[in-house]
Amino acid sequence: ILVRPMYSNPPVHGARIAGEVLSDSGLRQMWLGEVKDMADRIIRMRAALRGELEELGSKKSWNHITDQIGMFCYTGLTPAQVDRLASEFHVYLTRDGRVSIAGITTGNVKYLAESIHKVTKD
Repeated sequence: ILVRPMYSNPPVHGARIAGEVLSDSGLRQMWLGEVKDMADRIIRMRAALRGELEELGSKKSWNHITDQIGMFCYTGLTPAQVDRLASEFHVYLTRDGRVSIAGITTGNVKYLAESIHKVTKD
């Protein structure tokens, strides 16, 4: 009985930190700014990926990359294309073609776009 609360319930310190941040107007404004920065970065990475694919001359429409929202994107890639990305380019997506936009950076977006372009142009 003594062990159950230690393993069955989440720790309280996360809730206390969140409570502290949300109850202090200065910390809350700082947090909201950081949330906006993260959301804006996701939007920029979506635009960068689409732009790189279009710049490479892809004949496919990549509008869905910037039309979707959130940290993940369904690319429309087939399981065979996803497998090729992994085996030839060491780019890993879920087999349904979902990519983590949060994992895309200014340093890897060009490589990602080039890899996607190579597996989709055939």
